Amino acid sequence: MVKPLRGRDPGPGPAEAPGPTVSPLLSPQPAAAPDDGFASSDDEAAEEEPSPLHISWLSLSPFYSSEFLGLCSLPGCRFKDVRRNLQKDIGELQNCGIQNIFVLCTRGELSKYRVPNLIDTYQQHGICVHHYPIPDGNAPDIATCCKILEELRSCLENKQKTMIHCYGGLGRSCVVAACLLLQLSDTLAPQQVIESLRNLRGSGAIQTIKVMGLQQVIHRSKHQRELGQSPPSLPREIPLSFQQLLSGV
Repeated sequence: MVKPLRGRDPGPGPAEAPGPTVSPLLSPQPAAAPDDGFASSDDEAAEEEPSPLHISWLSLSPFYSSEFLGLCSLPGCRFKDVRRNLQKDIGELQNCGIQNIFVLCTRGELSKYRVPNLIDTYQQHGICVHHYPIPDGNAPDIATCCKILEELRSCLENKQKTMIHCYGGLGRSCVVAACLLLQLSDTLAPQQVIESLRNLRGSGAIQTIKVMGLQQVIHRSKHQRELGQSPPSLPREIPLSFQQLLSGV
């Protein structure tokens, strides 16, 4: 059974039903009231972006026959020219039947993007939250990555509609999705997975974020799972850049 809230935080249309790829990036909308997680009245007069929250659906077939993993940018975000409405975005998530959300933003980011109470708001709407704060521009360390994948697979194996988001839905979210695909498949190469996610989310997916050695993490974790053992003790992070990862594939 998946616990309601996981992870540690040290600091700070309707989307179409699962199908091929429902792509790109999130468009802008404003905050309603303080209990929606929005503070200050500076942006109250800003025009609200009417477009619905865009969720890209990543097909997990044939690993999970009819399951899809949702990827999107930050619901309710109010930053620069982005003016989303949190209540409307959560309504879109509920219309899509989202049951689990993996939040990769830090608390500091949620405050910066004017949704400081986002996690509580999700829970108030009956959505199970798995919070794994990863600083923007970074990848999860190996232990955290393995834990996220374990919980993701638990949700999917229980046929629960699941989604991941960070701020833009391009870096951290796509890295986690890439790790999941590589763990599920013995034949997919990292380059194939990256191209697949770029086709789904746009050319900015996994573009500048620093990523760990995906092959080492996934294959060692997979091997230990097959043996029924706990993953071995691994270094906390392998600081390979995106370009280094590709050159080593």
